Amino acid sequence: MAKVECSHCKLEFDESVMIIKEEDGKKLYFCCKGCEGVYTLLNSKGLDSFYERLGSNKLEPANIDFSDLDRFDSEAFAKKYIKTTKDGFSEINLIIEGIHCSACVWLNEKVLHQSDGVIEANINYSNNKAKVIWDSDVIKLSKIIEIIRAIGYDAHPYDPKIQEEKATKLRNEYYSRILVGVFATMNIMWIAIAQYTGFFTGMERSHKNILNIAEFILATPTLFYSGWIFFRGAYYGLKNRFVNMDLLVSAGALLAYLYSVYAMVTETGEVYFDSVTMIITFVLVGKYLEILSKKRAADTLDKIIGSMPTEAFVVKDGKKELKPIETIEIGDIIETKAGEKIVLDGVITKGSAMLDLSFLTGESEPILKKENDEVLSGSIVIDSPIQYRVTKNNNDSIVYQITELLSDAVTKKPHIEQLANKISGYFSITILTIAILTFLGWYFIGKVGFEQSLIIAISVIVIACPCALGLATPMATLVGISKAAKEGILFKEAITLESMAKATILALDKTGTITIGKPIVIKQNFIKEFDLSLLYSLAKISNHPISKAIAKHLEEKNENLKELNLDNIKEIQAKGVVAKYKDIELLGGNTELLKEYNIKFDIDSKNSIYIFAINKEVVAIFELKDVIKPNAKEFISKVKELGLKVVMLTGDRESVAKEIAKELGIDEVKANLLPQDKASYIDKLHQNGEIVVMVGDGINDSIALAKSDIAIAMGSGADVALEVSDVVLLNNSLSSLQKAFVLSKRVFRAIKENLGFSLVYNITVIPLAVLGYVNPLFAALAMSLSSLIVVGNSFRIYRSKI
Repeated sequence: MAKVECSHCKLEFDESVMIIKEEDGKKLYFCCKGCEGVYTLLNSKGLDSFYERLGSNKLEPANIDFSDLDRFDSEAFAKKYIKTTKDGFSEINLIIEGIHCSACVWLNEKVLHQSDGVIEANINYSNNKAKVIWDSDVIKLSKIIEIIRAIGYDAHPYDPKIQEEKATKLRNEYYSRILVGVFATMNIMWIAIAQYTGFFTGMERSHKNILNIAEFILATPTLFYSGWIFFRGAYYGLKNRFVNMDLLVSAGALLAYLYSVYAMVTETGEVYFDSVTMIITFVLVGKYLEILSKKRAADTLDKIIGSMPTEAFVVKDGKKELKPIETIEIGDIIETKAGEKIVLDGVITKGSAMLDLSFLTGESEPILKKENDEVLSGSIVIDSPIQYRVTKNNNDSIVYQITELLSDAVTKKPHIEQLANKISGYFSITILTIAILTFLGWYFIGKVGFEQSLIIAISVIVIACPCALGLATPMATLVGISKAAKEGILFKEAITLESMAKATILALDKTGTITIGKPIVIKQNFIKEFDLSLLYSLAKISNHPISKAIAKHLEEKNENLKELNLDNIKEIQAKGVVAKYKDIELLGGNTELLKEYNIKFDIDSKNSIYIFAINKEVVAIFELKDVIKPNAKEFISKVKELGLKVVMLTGDRESVAKEIAKELGIDEVKANLLPQDKASYIDKLHQNGEIVVMVGDGINDSIALAKSDIAIAMGSGADVALEVSDVVLLNNSLSSLQKAFVLSKRVFRAIKENLGFSLVYNITVIPLAVLGYVNPLFAALAMSLSSLIVVGNSFRIYRSKI
C-alpha cells in the first residue's frame, strides 16, 4: 500500500488508514480527526498560508484535549500566574509546546491576534515563551488555551521550577553524550597510536583494516549520538535560513566520517575516525561548560525567587492559618517569627524587630522596624516576632517586581550583541565559502589529491568558530547583570549597561539626590506678629521638602498650633504656595514667588529662603540648609575620574546651588529651573552628541528623567524607583550609583576584549588552516578553547572589585 502525506502535519502513513476528503476537486488526507479539525479551522479563518510558511517541515499529529480547561479560570490559578497591567488587562507568561519553527510562531501569534479580547501576543522562538495580554471581560484564559490547542499546540503557565527541571534534563543529556564521546575518544586514541606507529614502521593491510573497523565502531555512536546536538542545531538553523556554528561542526565531522568510511571500504588512503570523535567530543565538552557557566551566572537571579517562602501564617480572629502567598489578600495580617523572611510588602501592626535588608540592598547592618513602619518582602526578621498588614499582593510586591525586571533584562539584547549575532551569521556563510575555495585550490592548483584537500577544508570549517563571537556579549552581559544584582543594583535592560558605559554627562538634581532632601531651619526672623497657625496650615498643604521642614520646625517649637481649612489653594512649580483663609491672602515660598505677586523684598543669603506674607506683606523669613549626603564629595570625585562631566540641575536659587557645587567639586550648575527647563537642557546636551545619565527624585524630575538616555530615581519610595528608573538602586545610595558606573564600564570593556580576541583568533588561525598548517584535531581543540577563553574572561567580572 502506498504511503501518503497528511495534509496538516505532513507525516506519511499508509493510504488505507487515512481520512480522505475532497475539496475543490483536490484530495485531502488526514492521519487523525485532530489534524482534520485543525486544517479546517485554519482554512476557515483564512490562515491557510501557514502551510506555505511551513514548507517541508513536519509537525506532530494534532492531539487535542479540552478536558482540563476549567482550571485556567480558577481563582487559585489566577492568583498564582496572572497579573493585572496598568491598563486593567490580564497578563500571563505561557510556554507553548509543539513549536518547531518560525512558521509555528507566526501561526500562534496570528490566531491569537485574531481573537476578540486578546490585546497582545508575543512568542520568543528561542525558548517558546509567550507573553499574552487580554481583556478578561471579553475573553477567558481557558478560551485562549482552547484556541492554541485547536490549532495543534499546547500551552502551560511559565514556572521557574519547571524551567529548572528542563535545565537539569538538558545538563544530564549533555553529560551522557559526553560520556560516550570521552569513552570512544580515549579508546580510539590507543588505536590511532597503533595506526601512526604502523604508518612509520610498516603494518600489514589486514591488521590495518581490523583497526579501521574498530575505529569505525567507536566513531559512529560518537558522531550520531554525542554529535546529534550539532546535527539538530544545524537542522533548525538551516530551516530558519541561518548558518550557525552547529552546521560548521557537524559538516566538518560528517565529511571526515564519510571520507573515512569510503577509505575503509575501498582500502585506499587513510581514515580519520580519530578526528571525528575528537572534533565532536572537544566541542561538546566546550558547549557543556558554556551551559554550566550560563547556569552559574543565572543562579544569582534565580536565588531571588527560589529563596522566598511560598507560604505564610495568616492571623484571623486569634487563629493562625498557613496559606500559599498567592491566596493572601491585601489587608490580611501575617505573623513572621525570628529568622523568617517577610513574604509580602506591608506595615507592622504589632511588635518591633531588627530587620536584615541585605537580601534587597546589599547592606549588612540591620534596621529597627516598629509599629506603623513599612516592611518589604525579602527582609529577614532577626530577633523577635512581628505581625504586619499586607499592603500589596504577590504580583505587586517588591521581590516580584525585581524578578520581573531581571527576567526582562537578560532577555533584551544590547545593540552590540545584536550586531555580533548578525556578524556571526554572515561569518558562518563566509567560512563555508572559504572552505570550499580552499578545497578547490589545493585539489586543482596544489595538486595534493582529494584526501589531503578535504582534510585541509575540514580544518578550516572546524577551526573558524563563530561561537566565541556569539558568546562575547551575552556572557559578559549575563555575568554583569547577576553581579550587579548581588550588589543591590538592578539594570532593567541589558542595553542599559552599554548606554551607561558610554555616558558622557551625569546630570544630578540637588534635593534628595546629592543632599538628604530634608532641609532644616537654621535661622528665623519674625518681622510682625501673626497667628502661627496660618503659616503652619499653608506649609502643611505642600509636599515640597522646604514646606515640610517649616511645618516640622513649627511643630517642634509650638504646641498650640491648629491646622486651618484653607481655600483657593494654588501650588506654583519651583516657587511656592498661595491660599486664602477667610479674607486673608496667604503666600509662602521663595523670592521668585514674591516677584510674581509684585511683592518687593530684597534678601541676600547663600541658604534656601522661605518667605511668608499675609495680604502681600512679608511677616516672616526662614533660612534653611539641606544636609549633603555622606560620601557625596567622594562620589563626585570618582565619577569624574571615570571621564564623566557632572552637571547639577536644580530649581533652587543660584547662590545656594553654587555653594553646594563648590563644596562637592561639581563642574557646572543650572539653577532656578522648572521641570520643563531641566528637560530642555537635556535636549540641548543631546543636540551636542552627549549621552546623558539623569539622576533625580523620580517625581518632579519625571520629564527630565524621561528625556535622558539613562534615568535613575533616587526617591525614597521603592515604587517610584522601580517605575521610573532604568537602573534601580535597592539601597538608594550614591555609592551604589558609583558602583553601577564602574560595573557598566567593566562589562563593556569585557565585551570589547571578547570581541577583540574573537577577531584576532579568527584572523590568525583561518589563514593557517587554509595554508594547511592545522590538522582537524588541533582545529577542534583550538575552537573549544577560544570559546572557553571568552567565558573565562567574562567571569573575571565576578571577581572584580567595584
